[in-house]
Amino acid sequence: MSRTRHKVSGCSSWLPARPAREIEAAFANFVERGTGALLVGTGPFTNSHRAPIVALAARHAIPAIYSLRDAAAVGGLMSYGTSISDAYRQAGIYTGRILKGEKPADLPVMQSTKFELVLNLKTAKALGLDVPDKLLALADEVIE
Repeated sequence: MSRTRHKVSGCSSWLPARPAREIEAAFANFVERGTGALLVGTGPFTNSHRAPIVALAARHAIPAIYSLRDAAAVGGLMSYGTSISDAYRQAGIYTGRILKGEKPADLPVMQSTKFELVLNLKTAKALGLDVPDKLLALADEVIE
């Protein structure tokens, strides 16, 4: 059985996070390197390990941005990514077109055009961060 390497980015370096037990070691490495912020991408590994990643970022006081709103909802600092509800809406439109007789191969490839910025002010406060009013005004959702 092969092991897929999943990557978690800390500042300008990439750190592979393989099995779940290595997530804590990855964060220890981030702390050792003095990582000032973390970008957590989306994928099966990071999505299924969202809670421990968010908890470790909080424990080590590392500000982190995530691709999915769910991470900000459970305590992550912020998320910026495609709107899942908009993606489902687009899938529904495709399904309707197919049910009306269009061939899937003839349908254009669509990319998400709606992105959402979610800020968690409670987490920002816990990290000692001041969120500028301009950023608050741009946010699609602010969790207090």
